[in-house]
Amino acid sequence: MKNKLRDYYILWSTQGLSQLGSSITAFALTLWLYEKTGSALSTAALTICSYVPYVLMSIFAGALTDRWKKKPTMLVCDTLAALSTLVVFLLYKTNTLAVWHLYVINAVSGLMNTVQQPASEVTMTLIVPKECYQKTSGLNSLLRSVNSILNPLLATALYAAFGLDIVIAVDLLTFVVAFTALAGFIKIPETQSVKKEGTLKLAGEGLSFLKKSPIILTLLLFMSGINLIAFASSATLPAYVIPNPRGGSNVLGLVTSCAGAAMVVGSFLVSYMPKPKDRVKVVFITMLISMGSENFILAFSREPILWCISQVIGWILVPVMGANLEVILRSSIPVELQGRVYACRNTLQFFTRPIGLFLGGFIVDSLCEPFMEAHSNSAMLTSLFGSGKGSGAAMMMLILGLAGSAWCLLNARFMKKYHFSEK
Repeated sequence: MKNKLRDYYILWSTQGLSQLGSSITAFALTLWLYEKTGSALSTAALTICSYVPYVLMSIFAGALTDRWKKKPTMLVCDTLAALSTLVVFLLYKTNTLAVWHLYVINAVSGLMNTVQQPASEVTMTLIVPKECYQKTSGLNSLLRSVNSILNPLLATALYAAFGLDIVIAVDLLTFVVAFTALAGFIKIPETQSVKKEGTLKLAGEGLSFLKKSPIILTLLLFMSGINLIAFASSATLPAYVIPNPRGGSNVLGLVTSCAGAAMVVGSFLVSYMPKPKDRVKVVFITMLISMGSENFILAFSREPILWCISQVIGWILVPVMGANLEVILRSSIPVELQGRVYACRNTLQFFTRPIGLFLGGFIVDSLCEPFMEAHSNSAMLTSLFGSGKGSGAAMMMLILGLAGSAWCLLNARFMKKYHFSEK
């Protein structure tokens, strides 16, 4: 089994290292931008710029991915993304780095990720035996979880001690490691060649497959709503923790890391848990627990220890959901169609992420914070959400908790119609 997974383990570890480097830079840039603007919306816009090209172009990128060779596609995209990071480094060192530079550069990086991700998804299917899907799905979740733990801690530590330039240098070093491993040590078998048809027609084939697969389409639309709420919460969290008297940038890094620690535990669970009888039901139940816990605890707590607990409860079952959803997709979609279908999945499931980031930042800055400031004399509101800057973000957490729970409950009757049977 180890020999069968050799290429997977090399790709998993080195790409994971590169992703950690990129995440450290992204988190450090968030801190730098919040210091410059003090705005939740401006900070969220940094991530929005990464997701907009990802959402808009994913369907077409998937069609191209099925036509192109996977290894060269991944190498070119990673290189261009690294070059955009190098531009940030040069601008910062020459004291000319501006907010709009980051928005443009993040958009370029997002475009590269749009093409690279479906190629990477198909590559995983090609190099992993079918009987190892659940195990490798758990390991993929573990990698994302470790990343979630380490990147805020390393980013805040490196940024505070050495500045943004050292953070970016670490990012570029991890890219070199990943590029070398992929180029020289991993063999990726190619799929059956796709006819040289138009990109629009190939993209349409991915959409047609989803239309004929109601179980997958329903799950993706359900997850799009989850992503809307989860990313609105992500945009709200810095505005909630940083201005709090018991908060700050270091506390934000600690709280964010707790989510990653919870996902590590969840990833180990899913790697060794037996195959569930109903994977669709698992996806639904895990999200109901997550949506019905984290934001409510954040809304009404004022202690960092409770913020950390909220992250653990809210994120520990996310890898379980992700692994079961991934098994459903990999087992249901023919490998020669996976690039196109995964790209359509990216658009349908993730198009709500930039919307959530925008709404989260906008509502906190323009509605919730002004509302709490105008009603600062209300004993009931201050007892619920506190006072001063950050109290509006606490109110937003309550709104998101209610919305997440309602979305899960409303979808329950639709999810009951479907049962996934593994072949």
